[in-house]
Amino acid sequence: MIVPEPTRVVRRSKGFTLDCGTSVRVTPGAEPAARLLRSSLRPATGLPLPIADYGQIVIALDAKLVGLGAEGYALTVNEHGVLLRAGTSAGLAHGVQTLRQLLPVETLRSSRVSDVDWTLPGVDIRDVPRLPWRGFMLDVARHFQPVHVVRRFIDLMALHKLNVLHLHLTDDQGWRMPIPSRPLLTSIGGWRTETNGDGTPHGGAYTRGELEGLVAHAAERGIRIMPEIEMPGHARAALAAYPDLGIAPEPQPVWTRWGISDSAFGMHALGFVREVLAEVLEVFPGEYIHIGGDECLLPAEVHGKFLRQAGKYLLDRGRVPAAWEPTGDPRALVMPWKDESQASAALERGQAVVMAPHTSTYLDYPQSDGPHEPAGQPGFVVTTRDVYHVPLPDGVLGAQCQLWTEHARTREHLEYLAFPRLVALADTLWSQRPEWQGFTTRMRHHSSRLAELSVPADVRREPCEHS
Repeated sequence: MIVPEPTRVVRRSKGFTLDCGTSVRVTPGAEPAARLLRSSLRPATGLPLPIADYGQIVIALDAKLVGLGAEGYALTVNEHGVLLRAGTSAGLAHGVQTLRQLLPVETLRSSRVSDVDWTLPGVDIRDVPRLPWRGFMLDVARHFQPVHVVRRFIDLMALHKLNVLHLHLTDDQGWRMPIPSRPLLTSIGGWRTETNGDGTPHGGAYTRGELEGLVAHAAERGIRIMPEIEMPGHARAALAAYPDLGIAPEPQPVWTRWGISDSAFGMHALGFVREVLAEVLEVFPGEYIHIGGDECLLPAEVHGKFLRQAGKYLLDRGRVPAAWEPTGDPRALVMPWKDESQASAALERGQAVVMAPHTSTYLDYPQSDGPHEPAGQPGFVVTTRDVYHVPLPDGVLGAQCQLWTEHARTREHLEYLAFPRLVALADTLWSQRPEWQGFTTRMRHHSSRLAELSVPADVRREPCEHS
């Protein structure tokens, strides 16, 4: 039972068993998928799966394949071996994840497993996603997360064929991306003295090399990273480092509380913003750059002008600005978070839209009203079923879940909040005919995969809850 559900699966009578004599043959351009397959299977199986001129596993990149689009793949397993084909490297990466799920769940362990028959069932699979944007936003500004935590989330996203990691890198409470010409952004803006009166300093920042490494790690798994630099509001950390950029230039420390700060960049900070975005464009090669744009106390006309100028800088360089609110430029991507009416208005203007409504995609809300739930954002309960039924008006690119981290500091807490809700998002956005009951049936087996990966799996949060 594969999650997300493939477009078409035809069972064959005989499968194929991987053993020490199994090798891999690749066509030009398919090498990254072969590396991904080998590195994914080796820890548990110990199988070398060498690259060879002849191989029982064939991974083929063929741009002439029709009907598979930018991310689809075709997979055949029979008694003679495995054939994985796609027209793009992303499609091959998704096919590798399906192969991982077809094998016994022990394949997902991080250490060697003995006495397991590594047999793939016989299948013909042709698989194409329903929507092109299947995303997850991770807030590393409120609570900094080390690289290994972000890499693990990338791996978990890849297993579920999610394809956009939105990194929320700056906010009132911390600035996480280095800008060589502005070193105080991380040395001062990257640290706060405490959090809500706890007396414990908190902070951190990535190096450029670490961010570039994350981009490469994600790309090999069919995932692109969209960075977010908040503007003109949510700017308190930057203004702690460079107070002259603000509408009120007196020095202010990095904010130690949650909520909405009244700090904001002034129009004279646009030169600084271009300076920052120039570095962002060098580190992150993807099409979309998120510029925030929400919850700002600037007058509407100043706020709009600021975002349009920042967006124009990106558009002039061949990139597309994304924002939580409309920027006034129809070429920008909008991510409505308040309600569906925001999306309808943007679609009527001809804008690209990715759904992010807080009532069905914000993972900082608790998953149930049970007493076992950890403290989280008050006001709503967002169940797995709510995520599965995220509103998707005709014409949207897709949707993404948001994991804001005011209330979550550790990897374990983040994963508790993310799963199984993130799996529900992946299934409903990929599957051509998403269906809640079928998803809950498949999740009963898929939960064993999550357990093998040490992802928190509380039986009180089964996805059939509230069905």
